[in-house]
Amino acid sequence: MSSEKFETLSGIPLETYYSPKKRGKNYKINLGNPGEYPYTRGIHKTGYRGKLWTMRQFAGFGTAEETNGRFKYLLSEGQTGLSTAFDLPTLYGRDTDDPGRDATEPPAWPDFGEGGVACSSLLDMEALFKDIPLEDVSVSMTINGPASIIWAMFLANSDNRGFERKNLRGTLQNDILKEFHAQNEQLFPLRPSMRLVADTIGFAIKEVPLFNPVSVSGYHIREKGSTAVQELAFTLSDGFAYLDECLTRGMDIDEVAPRLSFFFNSHNDFFEEICKFRAARRIWAKELKEKYGAKQERSWKLKFHTQTAGCSLYQNRIANNEVRITLQALAAVLGGTQSLHTDAIDEAESLPTQEAVKKALRTQQIIAYESGVAKTVDPLGGSYFIEGLTNHMEQEARKYFEEIEKIGGVIAAAEEGYQKYVIEEAGFEYEMAKDRGDLVIVGVNKFLDPRDAPTVRNKDPQGLSRQLDRLKNLRANRNNDEVLKSLAKLKDVCQGHENVMPALVDAAKAYATLGEMTNKMKEVFGEAQRPT
Repeated sequence: MSSEKFETLSGIPLETYYSPKKRGKNYKINLGNPGEYPYTRGIHKTGYRGKLWTMRQFAGFGTAEETNGRFKYLLSEGQTGLSTAFDLPTLYGRDTDDPGRDATEPPAWPDFGEGGVACSSLLDMEALFKDIPLEDVSVSMTINGPASIIWAMFLANSDNRGFERKNLRGTLQNDILKEFHAQNEQLFPLRPSMRLVADTIGFAIKEVPLFNPVSVSGYHIREKGSTAVQELAFTLSDGFAYLDECLTRGMDIDEVAPRLSFFFNSHNDFFEEICKFRAARRIWAKELKEKYGAKQERSWKLKFHTQTAGCSLYQNRIANNEVRITLQALAAVLGGTQSLHTDAIDEAESLPTQEAVKKALRTQQIIAYESGVAKTVDPLGGSYFIEGLTNHMEQEARKYFEEIEKIGGVIAAAEEGYQKYVIEEAGFEYEMAKDRGDLVIVGVNKFLDPRDAPTVRNKDPQGLSRQLDRLKNLRANRNNDEVLKSLAKLKDVCQGHENVMPALVDAAKAYATLGEMTNKMKEVFGEAQRPT
């Protein structure tokens, strides 16, 4: 940003100073007290006085056993929730031993354990959560295209271990719309994918009432290049699209809305991020009450998880990343997040090392217990600047809502590629601003530092062979007649209108693999076309 141009990262112009006129006219309508509609100041009256945010560090690499060890380490260090990353083959619904169909689809095993843990069957899920008390620990799973299958494996494992579904807590990301906007890891076409999301919501309402079956994710939209305003607008509009899908199936708004949670990015522009969170709560509350007619307050309350911005981390002097992460985490806390992941400083280089992960967790703990920011509710309330910028961000987000409606709604816009185009255009502009030096990145394009030597977490060299052996033995020793029956039943359910989750849980318990279930569903739904 040049010295002559004062604006947020989203391009919102900033005034020299802010006065009471920027607050808006009505305190009760625009702000309200903490824990009161429209929840601009937070969804809980006591803020973090009653309960701190959940500290939920992301973990997942190599085999299930390696990740299980990291989970236990993090819990022993004071983490209060688990967050699971899956490897690329798993994200694409492929087994580790998948050889690929032809030259356009390479074998899966070269990507084994990269960026997350491999989970090809219930055997992997059993190893992943071995000895972890699933009724006592909240579990998040970052998975989208095959989310219903992975969740079925999780539920099958918890059933087999004797846990009651009504006591399970956690979050399934399961946000297929942002895959079409940004991440491009969708398996099935958009409309059957929306059916699967609705099925998981309906199943959660009846069977797993404490589990959030969808985490509507702005995080990946931001990582792809969107502005904060675009992240706000597209994430909330996707949430409304999931509500609409469920309502067309006859579900009740006050049963569906509380089952949705949100997942936001916390980037470098400190105050803009705080205002983004405030605007998100207010927009959601207003829409749910005024447009959707929700009667229960819990439907009006937007709950969200935050992760610091991975795209803001650089290999040049990774120590600088620690400052960025700390400021981003503080913005999330001041913005009222319900749970938080702080990136490790070395994630720009590799999967995080154990020491870096511990430092990331300690960052949260220092903010929570030493900074004093959790001692009063909404300490930034009353700031003319915060209130003025929040109002402006809400206005800008609603312009995107209007544009989406002109196209025909969220699904029509996604099929047309509108959100994807806007996000990529913003990402290009952001990179060009860095290249020109208009946007200063310390140690990268100003106050230059040499690149640090890479830090690498060494994977278990025998992990891949153990994973392939496990799949080979599974196929040889399971009851393959039961597998075939369960897969046939799954196909029948997909062809009809029943909820698909019970059939998926049964297939998981029969030890059908992720790839087998995915391929059977593709026989009915078809395959998503990858955007060029």
